[in-house]
Amino acid sequence: MTNITVEELKSRIDAGEQLNIIDVREPAEYAEYNIGGELIPLGKIAGMQLEDLEDRKNEELIIHCKMGGRSMQACMILETAGFTNVVNVTGGVMAWKQMVG
Repeated sequence: MTNITVEELKSRIDAGEQLNIIDVREPAEYAEYNIGGELIPLGKIAGMQLEDLEDRKNEELIIHCKMGGRSMQACMILETAGFTNVVNVTGGVMAWKQMVG
């Protein structure tokens, strides 16, 4: 697992990169505020319900949550399941909100 800051992520988004951004928060949190990632709650990942991600096993998956804890857990679970390029967003949505206002 590698880490990326919200500043680095925003820079890549602004540059037009096609990214696999996965939000592992709960649906209510996602509905309240999101940065456009695909919602796959941590519980689904922890339960090994990975069919939505299986075809991207060797692609970069950028995982984020509210503050970085759940996304780190998700990254560890995905690595154990054979995913080869998972990236944790440090600080999560809270850091993103601070950066973008």
